[in-house]
Amino acid sequence: MAYDVTGRLHEIFDEQQVSEKFRKREFVLEVQDGQYPEHIKFQMVQDKTSLIDPFKMGDEVKVTFNLRGRGFNKNGQMLYFTNLEAWKIEPAGAANYGGGGGQQQAAPRPAAQNQNPTLRAQPSAAPIASDDDNDLPF
Repeated sequence: MAYDVTGRLHEIFDEQQVSEKFRKREFVLEVQDGQYPEHIKFQMVQDKTSLIDPFKMGDEVKVTFNLRGRGFNKNGQMLYFTNLEAWKIEPAGAANYGGGGGQQQAAPRPAAQNQNPTLRAQPSAAPIASDDDNDLPF
């Protein structure tokens, strides 16, 4: 499932070459949620690391991202990591922004019972895993 959130670019980090085949870049989005702003860190990986290049700190943007989680067994102890993996960044309020080509974006639909109007869930284009591929007990 894909999500999107709108906020102000608070910090942009340099690209990191993690291994020979993997690179990532992170940024922080400031989102107003109640009395205090939230600072949410996102990452972009591989060919998506340049998505942030047209923007600068302070810009209002809409970020579309996937919620990713992984387990890692270290010395017999399971550790879990969660990442917000951004795959699209556009100026806030640019309903038909798409880098040209005249393609229009579908209007996002709010998630059920979402208390934060700047965060919305959208159905993803493809499922992450089919029921046959996961080993969850439910």
